[in-house]
Amino acid sequence: MIRSVLGELMRRQPLEWCLYENLRSRFPMIAAIEALQRLREGNQRFVAEIRNHKGLTETRRREVAGAQTPFAIILGCSDSRVPAEIVFDQGLGDLFVIRVAGNIVAPSQVGSVEFCAARFGTRLVVVLGHSQCGAVEATLEALRRPSSEQSQNMGAIVERIRPSVQGLIETPLAQDKDALIHHAVRSNVCASANHLRHGSTVLEELIESDGLLVVGAEYSLDTGVVEFFDGVPA
Repeated sequence: MIRSVLGELMRRQPLEWCLYENLRSRFPMIAAIEALQRLREGNQRFVAEIRNHKGLTETRRREVAGAQTPFAIILGCSDSRVPAEIVFDQGLGDLFVIRVAGNIVAPSQVGSVEFCAARFGTRLVVVLGHSQCGAVEATLEALRRPSSEQSQNMGAIVERIRPSVQGLIETPLAQDKDALIHHAVRSNVCASANHLRHGSTVLEELIESDGLLVVGAEYSLDTGVVEFFDGVPA
């Protein structure tokens, strides 16, 4: 499967492929565990307000103009307060970022992850949720008080989140709004990560035989800290 995908890319875009192969030979793709550590260190710099600007220089811009080799894929929420490149203190060409409300996984998101993992050799995928997620809160609200006024498109997001949080409404967590949202955010992250792990033959093959790692994380709007809590090797 992976060989056929890469072969098709080489056939259709040979010039871009050559640029990519040249860049990859100069900067080999790092393993998932090393990529995870790089993200952790970047987040620590962000929290400490010690920024690394080397990835934002003219030299770096020129370096990645011809091709990219992102060391991590971030599937995160569209919330304006959670820009992945900033909270992980990374520069141009470092991260392949996919943003959608509620960090949900639909076919276009799966395809985007497949594209990066197969084409660029990226071996770490992070599903990044965040505290006080509006899409998760909207889903909980819809479960409590269904409304026919919600648009079809917004409803599609709610329906993606619903299965991962619906059961929480029937637990004692329902009596504590903050605790309910916290657990719902994490449950939604886990659901998205599991979808990526088990909902794509391309990604399943890369996980099984080529070192791809899919993890879940939550960003705190209050502290700026990212906690990796799902799928992280011991």
